[in-house]
Amino acid sequence: MTSTLTPKRLGFFTRLLDDVEPGERYRLAAEQIIHAERHGFDSAWIAQHHFHADEGGLPSPTVFLSHVAARTSTIRLGTGVITLPMENALRVAEDTAVLDLLSNSRLEIGFGTGGTRESFEAFGVDPDRRRDVYAESLSTVRNAWTGQPLAGGNVLYPVAPHLIDHVWLATFSAQGARLAGQSGDGLMLSRTQPRTAEKPEATLDEIQNEIIDAYLSGLPQGRAPRILGSRSLFVAEDRNWALSLAETGLRRVADRFAAAGHRIPGNSVEDLIKALDSHVGTPDDVIASLRADTALARATDVTFQVHSIDPPHADILRSIELIAAEVAPALGWARAGAHQLAAAQ
Repeated sequence: MTSTLTPKRLGFFTRLLDDVEPGERYRLAAEQIIHAERHGFDSAWIAQHHFHADEGGLPSPTVFLSHVAARTSTIRLGTGVITLPMENALRVAEDTAVLDLLSNSRLEIGFGTGGTRESFEAFGVDPDRRRDVYAESLSTVRNAWTGQPLAGGNVLYPVAPHLIDHVWLATFSAQGARLAGQSGDGLMLSRTQPRTAEKPEATLDEIQNEIIDAYLSGLPQGRAPRILGSRSLFVAEDRNWALSLAETGLRRVADRFAAAGHRIPGNSVEDLIKALDSHVGTPDDVIASLRADTALARATDVTFQVHSIDPPHADILRSIELIAAEVAPALGWARAGAHQLAAAQ
């Protein structure tokens, strides 16, 4: 497929999964984001997860990003995502407006419907109504940001109408992507994209190209597309070291899949890397595999995460360095001031 867009911005993403105590998880994640800023990354994204520490270690994204904002100055800070149906929509509007002020307007806000059924129940939300609650809450947040009167004639303080242009919606479906386009929002594509029953063997980019097409078809004329592609990526100077760490992390995922009744074809580390849509190895290895990803080539924003490989902290820092120094430039990216992460050939 020929690329129709040119990716421009490079991001680092974390679910805060370092195998340490909670406070240390937050310290290490902050250090990783600071390191990404030092090496020219344009954005940093964090996920929100409630209760299940092995899925993600951060229930309070705006609190954490306020901490990171005070220790950084240029890198944009994003939520990938806030699970909006579990939140009070007005509090989300207030918290994000304040955080954006404190960070000197560096905030990007990703929203999604996610979460397990048990998580919804803990918050008193009927999981079968989460999509309706999501739509209602998203409308409330938008109205509040723009200063529209709320119940009792109240108006949000501070207002933040510009945040309307910094909303990203996460979806796995073409229908959801079309709606994101129609509302003029950014589209967030996940590296955990599920396969459909009709195309169980489809590659990640085959599925996501259809989602991108739907998004672009819904986008109003004159509205610039914003497409964020997230991928699992771990880079090391030594291929064998990278593969050994990948095997440890990815086998944990495969074991969880097996316990849930799902089977990953094959048993080698290469099989795991392919089945779990990961890019692992030396800079040359991952440059080659990324160039084959036709959906990633159409993204305007590319974010890399080390999950589910989850190497030690020092290796994550080194991977960040190698991405900035070798991988991203090979794809055409340049540091701030010359953002040109060109489409993979």
